[in-house]
Parts: sequence; C-alpha cells; structure tokens
Amino acid sequence: MKIIADIDIPFLKGVFEPYANVIYAKGREIDSLMIKDADILAVRTRTKCNKSLLGGSNVKIIATATIGTDHIDLQYCKDNNIIVFNAAGCNSGGVAQYVYTAIFYTAIKKNIDLFFGKNIESLNASKTTIGIIGVGHVGSKVAALGDYFDFDVLRNDPPKECEQTLAFNNGYLRLDDFKSYYSLDYLLHNSDIVTMHVPLNETTKFMASTDFFDKMKNGAVFINSSRGGVVDEKALLRYADKFSAIICDVWNNEPDINKELLNRTALATPHIAGYSLEGKINGTQMIVRQIADRCNFEKLRNFCVEGIEMNNNILNLSALSAKNIYDSLTAIFPIMETDASLRANPNDFEKLRSEYKYRREFYVK
Repeated sequence: MKIIADIDIPFLKGVFEPYANVIYAKGREIDSLMIKDADILAVRTRTKCNKSLLGGSNVKIIATATIGTDHIDLQYCKDNNIIVFNAAGCNSGGVAQYVYTAIFYTAIKKNIDLFFGKNIESLNASKTTIGIIGVGHVGSKVAALGDYFDFDVLRNDPPKECEQTLAFNNGYLRLDDFKSYYSLDYLLHNSDIVTMHVPLNETTKFMASTDFFDKMKNGAVFINSSRGGVVDEKALLRYADKFSAIICDVWNNEPDINKELLNRTALATPHIAGYSLEGKINGTQMIVRQIADRCNFEKLRNFCVEGIEMNNNILNLSALSAKNIYDSLTAIFPIMETDASLRANPNDFEKLRSEYKYRREFYVK
C-alpha cells in the first residue's frame, strides 16, 4: 500500500509507516505523476484533488485534515469510487476563539464600543448584536461564545433551521435547546458585527457581494474566516468606508492576496484562524482513525497524538470589561503579531502560514 501525505499535516510522520509506504511532499507539489500508483492521499487545502490530479491514478481514498472539502471535486470522486474523508469540526474551537480575539482586539484598536454582559443596563445602551452566517461546527461555537459574553446573537442557516425544526417536531430536541434563526436580510440589517462561517460551494460563492454589503448597517464590523471565495473582494472594497472595521483571515486567490484589501483591513491574518494546537491534533487524529477503520489498521482505530502538555488556559471572562478581555485573549493569542507579520511580508503568505506556531485554545467558565 502507498500513501502520499502532505508534509505539513502535523504529528503524522511515523504513524502509517508500519502499514504502508509513505511519501511526504508539500501540498502544492503533489502532482499526478507522484500519486499515479498511490492508494491513499492525505492532504490539506493546498492540494486540488480533481480530474487533472486523479485521472488515471490508483487512488481509492482521500483524507483531508481540514473542515472544508472545496479543494476536492466530490462529484468526480463519487463517479470514480474514490472515498473522501474530512475532519469536520476539528478546528471549530480555534476559529471561534479567533473571531472573539479579533473582535476585542479590533474594538480596542479602533475605539469601537462593545455593549454586552451584566453592566449593560447601567450604560443605557442596547447590546451589541453579532450576526452569524452559517451555524455548523464553527458557527455554533461562535454563537455559544457570543451567548457566554452576553451579546445579542442572530443566527442564519436555513438548512440548520430546518433540521432543528424537524428534530423538535419529532421529539428529539427540547424546547430549552431550541435556537431562533433569522433571515439573511434581517441579520444584515440588524447586526453590529457580521461573521461568515459557511462552506464554499456553488450556493455560497461570492454570496457576500454588492447586495449583501448594501444591506449591512453603517459602522458594522465584517469578518471572514470561512473561505475567501464566499466574498466578492471588489464589492467589499467599494463598501469599505461603510464599515468601522474589516477583519480577513481568508482571501481570494491565496496565496496571492489582494494588497488593496489588505491595506483596508483593521486586522489581517494568513488563513490561520483554525491553527490551534488542539485543532491540528483533532484533524490528524480524525483522518488517521478514518483511514485505519477503512483499511483495518486495528492499532490505529483509536489513534491519539501523545506527548502534548495539558492545556491550562481556563478563563473566567463573563464579567470583565472589553479591555480586560482583550488583555486575557491576546496574552494567549497575540493576534497583533500575526497581523504585523502579514502586513510586512504579504508576498510570504504561504510561508507565514506554513511556519505559523500553533497557539493553544482557551476554555471559559
């Protein structure tokens, strides 16, 4: 058996060697000649798994250590009996924590007032409203943290809304667990912060474009940490003056990012929102277990990454000011340093991403 693996999937080296011949390569360097006689591909987003790559190969399994699968031609794989595994939800905690670190950092940097929590009544102001578009693995955690901080949270996800309603109607969901969902128009008109958490597919490509931005509130914050392709960057630039801040972790045409958009952002990072140590461990463990289960590698069915120090980042942020929350979160994740590195070296996007030092996640109480 032969496995071709992206060399940047952490904690993978040595795992499959007792069972297969494993060849490691940079994701962008994995080509049709390299994989021709391979049985399994273990990839990340930088390997485009389509007919051009897979045609005439022996590949039967593709395992991607990522939440998304937009780099894989799923229809081609289905038509050619290639099984695809992904690591759904693996880095959801890291992305959610990126969003709030970015929000509090930007609020302090740009002097944006955030109204939330127990002291809101004394301020005689309405709570800051966060609109979450896409409430899957990541969006649900963004919503949960929004509830924790006591922001007003608006959720938009028509398929999830339908799924929840069916579960409730069939007695699988309690009323206490029922969440309200809102139309996209309502969310855009009423949110002070809009954050994108949708997959990239034919229905979401460039969904954030002229009409979308036109409906948003003046002075709102716009965040994209999902996929670059869900945003029409030309439209975003036309509306840039409308917003109090733009936060981008993902971009069109990565790694050749739009320098004009970079200069208009309040915070810019090189597609590392999900790059927590815990998220990377989860992603590798999930694809190893999936491959092991399919290939009957008994000793790897419950594979766990070993030798990692316990994470003691347990924080009580529920009654703190925005400045104190900013201090706590940036001490764990100095997001301003990542922003500065990208601004100083935008042409090194891929290098900054591949050499990024995984941060630890935090837990709230």
